[in-house]
Amino acid sequence: MSSIVVGYVPNALGEAAVTQAVEEARRRGAELVVINTTRADRLVNPAYADSEDVSKLEGMLNATGVPYSIRHSISEATAAEEVVDVAEEIDAELIVIGLRHRTPVGKLIMGSTAQTILLSARCNVLAVKLP
Repeated sequence: MSSIVVGYVPNALGEAAVTQAVEEARRRGAELVVINTTRADRLVNPAYADSEDVSKLEGMLNATGVPYSIRHSISEATAAEEVVDVAEEIDAELIVIGLRHRTPVGKLIMGSTAQTILLSARCNVLAVKLP
């Protein structure tokens, strides 16, 4: 069975990415691997899901009937590195990420997780934007 990796953050953009990833998994007959991670030196991180967020995500995924696993971790790697590493580890055919608009200065100061994934991934990447 093929696999799709989705980077998840607990907000509307993360939910949109998961929703699109579920549709892709159904279409391709693939398993979904959901990644939510934070660096060990950033334990206070709004992108890191708490137990309530993970429970909500599990409920959403259980309702889809798509086979899935959730990798919820604290890592030495950045979120982008973790997503790309897992995709390579499981030989994923697709990575799905949420994409939000940031100013050039914002990207310069804080970097861009999406940009790193887009440039580093060996498989196709589907970027999902909010309407």
